[in-house]
Amino acid sequence: MQTPYSYQSVVAIDHQGPICVMDAHCALCARGARWISRNDRSVEFRIVPLQSSLGRALMEHYELDPDDPVSWLLIVDGLAYSASDAVVRTAVKLGGGWRCLGALRIIPQRLLDALYYLIARNRIRWFGRADLCRTVDFEVQRRLLQ
Repeated sequence: MQTPYSYQSVVAIDHQGPICVMDAHCALCARGARWISRNDRSVEFRIVPLQSSLGRALMEHYELDPDDPVSWLLIVDGLAYSASDAVVRTAVKLGGGWRCLGALRIIPQRLLDALYYLIARNRIRWFGRADLCRTVDFEVQRRLLQ
């Protein structure tokens, strides 16, 4: 785990609000971006395509492989979270009824991550491809950082 806001030494971006780095070529990730944009009432989440130079820099900084896009990186208040922890924290941060997904934390992290990686490894086969950067969803577009 890096120190808070340590990514500022690598990339200069505004650190207001959570940042999600996700695969821009995955239909499941595109759905995740729409889920965030539709449920983020405070309009604070920003989305970074994994394939962008910013996405690659953030992944490498947090010692995740940008060429193995099974990771969903979430940065909140300068701290990074990945895999199932990132998904659960995103849901809790979105608030409302999504906070109940925080109850998943009672499941051992190893089991949650195993499920996360099973889905992540098969996401293209099960859900198909998409192009997050070319989405026509205005709410998603306005959150994209590249």
